[in-house]
Amino acid sequence: MTKVLLSVHVLAAILAVGSITVAASMFPRYALQASGGQDPDGRAAGIAALLHRICRGYALAGLAVPVFGLATGALLGVLTDAWLIASLALTVIAAAILAMAILPGQQRLLALTQDSAPQDGQRPAATRLTMLTGIFNVLWAIVVILMIVRPGSTTGA
Repeated sequence: MTKVLLSVHVLAAILAVGSITVAASMFPRYALQASGGQDPDGRAAGIAALLHRICRGYALAGLAVPVFGLATGALLGVLTDAWLIASLALTVIAAAILAMAILPGQQRLLALTQDSAPQDGQRPAATRLTMLTGIFNVLWAIVVILMIVRPGSTTGA
């Protein structure tokens, strides 16, 4: 059962979190292209909207990652190991950044792209969103490293 739970955990992380990191990283570029008359055919606006939907949808699917991770950790008896606690803390921080900053930031930029005139706050908002997405991505990279290296683990891996 542990192998099944671990497999689902890893697959969910790859598919959900991987999709979010790519889509969120691409979003600011297309949102800026869609603003201020730079997108006469509406292609960039459509791509930005799609990337936002991908982030939102996969954020919900991403809830499976900690759920199956905790189930796996419980079966392995490692719930109190420092590497797992640190990973969980970083996961909570990354989820909070996604839910409270990245997704709302994307929505705000999408709303600004609906206006035909360029808005003063678009470039700073896109820059901030790019920075937050980078932080989100780095947090997940650290979690992956902790999952592989498992500092203090006595399993020999």
